[in-house]
Amino acid sequence: MPEPDDIVAPRPWVLIATFCQAAIIEANTGNLSVIRVLDTLPLFGATREMQQPIPVQLTMALLLKSGEMNGQYNIKVRCNSPSRVQTQGPEIPFYFESGDRGVQVVLPIGLFANEPGIYWFDVLLEPDIVLTRVPLRVIYQQIQLPPGMVLPPTPGTP
Repeated sequence: MPEPDDIVAPRPWVLIATFCQAAIIEANTGNLSVIRVLDTLPLFGATREMQQPIPVQLTMALLLKSGEMNGQYNIKVRCNSPSRVQTQGPEIPFYFESGDRGVQVVLPIGLFANEPGIYWFDVLLEPDIVLTRVPLRVIYQQIQLPPGMVLPPTPGTP
């Protein structure tokens, strides 16, 4: 007989978990199209180092197959910054019908990037079972200002 630690609850199979420029679910067929997969996000600013958070709007495409799962379960996405600060996203209910039946969703995700590095996005099944992790590398680069252009002073500096 298996020990309690050996028992694994059923979980869905992850077919797609990625960031992309756009994802489309066709109304008549339900087919998912993922356009321009992203794993690196270049951000630009006028200073040598990232001075303040930069708001970024991302699109995540998720496609899960039910496997042995049957019923309604909540899925959420949790962001882990390079400095290991965690941000929880909202829970989204999914209905799994077992077998090869699947669920898919296109999630808009807002991020305030406040440091360069790898942001890990955990896809979680209730209660906080990690199904997969999706990395997003944020690269920050200083832009070259045109000659004669001066940056306005940062608030709080003389």
